[in-house]
Amino acid sequence: MKSQACFELRDLQINTDIGTYGPHDIVPDKHVLDLTLQVNAKKVVIAEDGMAYVFDYDPLVTEIIRLAGDGHYATQERLITRIAEACAAYADIESVEICLRKSPVYNGSGSLGVRLIVDANTLTGMR
Repeated sequence: MKSQACFELRDLQINTDIGTYGPHDIVPDKHVLDLTLQVNAKKVVIAEDGMAYVFDYDPLVTEIIRLAGDGHYATQERLITRIAEACAAYADIESVEICLRKSPVYNGSGSLGVRLIVDANTLTGMR
């Protein structure tokens, strides 16, 4: 069996402006991002300790935060698409799963999210 390695970012509250709401609509007070990046296991199982041997996710997180604050989005889907494109810029990323959810949805409760799973072939096409 081939080894697999993932980096997981969970429950990152991002500052973003998504949606258009009327006077009686429930306006979400937070948007939360979950991100799973599949990378080559050689970027995790390393013989030497050092950043040169692993996938450095910090620049990607910085770019995601920049994209989130890059202006108004009518939909969560557009921001997720831009995050997928940002992930495609990294050859070390073999596939990605992105989930962006907002809350509350009703009566001060619930969350509603959009999930996108991008496989290796699609990422290659985006590159």
